[in-house]
Amino acid sequence: MNAAFADTDDWNRHWSSYAASNALNPAQAYRRRLIFGALGLSRATSGQTHLLELGCGQGEFSNELQLRHPDLRLVGIDLSQTSVSMAQSRVPSGVFLQRDLMQPMAVPEQYRAWATHAVCSEVLEHLDDPLTALRNVRSWLAPGARLVITVPAGPISAFDRHIGHRRHYTPEQLRQLLLEAGLEVQSLNGAGFPFFNMYRLMVVARGKQLIDDAGGALPPSARAAIWAFAKLFRLNNSKTLRGWQLIAVAAEPR
Repeated sequence: MNAAFADTDDWNRHWSSYAASNALNPAQAYRRRLIFGALGLSRATSGQTHLLELGCGQGEFSNELQLRHPDLRLVGIDLSQTSVSMAQSRVPSGVFLQRDLMQPMAVPEQYRAWATHAVCSEVLEHLDDPLTALRNVRSWLAPGARLVITVPAGPISAFDRHIGHRRHYTPEQLRQLLLEAGLEVQSLNGAGFPFFNMYRLMVVARGKQLIDDAGGALPPSARAAIWAFAKLFRLNNSKTLRGWQLIAVAAEPR
């Protein structure tokens, strides 16, 4: 591991420290709504839908996925063994594997060209070489597989840097990355204008204090802000390039 990122990339520690506050983050629920809309699972054939989650974290998305689509088959992969264990405990019906996206994939034979759908949410901004990571995971994807990607745009906060954000993306940077990886870009939007952008500005303004806040009990003022933004996020525009939550739909070529 690069010594410069030895602390920021310690995801076993991050998930142990920030799991509770992460679950309260209104941006997480907002992203999940965007992802479910982009996946189009209501149009998929029941019992024949296989979803791969790249960077499954502690299994929040996987849990909601299984509640909504109990017949769907799910595999989640993550660098952190702590998060894999948490996800497996939360979603016993799924399969969760520890994998490093930066290394050539040891894909079990039954999962080669297996995934009809895939999600890569808030992962690429953590990677020094996201292009290699996307190329490495294509062996999991069936021809025509639908891949939904989210990454942050806008300014980088002190907390973002603390948890290892290398970069935030512009729409064109994300589009070019997906094309270079050999994927077909079907849509790309900058969701979240204006209230997600306002929330992100508040996070940036909070500075390093947010690192301590997220690792402990949130103060009442923070809980009130979370509640308010959770309501306001329902009014965001998701079909614009002005929002700081980028969401793209790409496909594995047939």
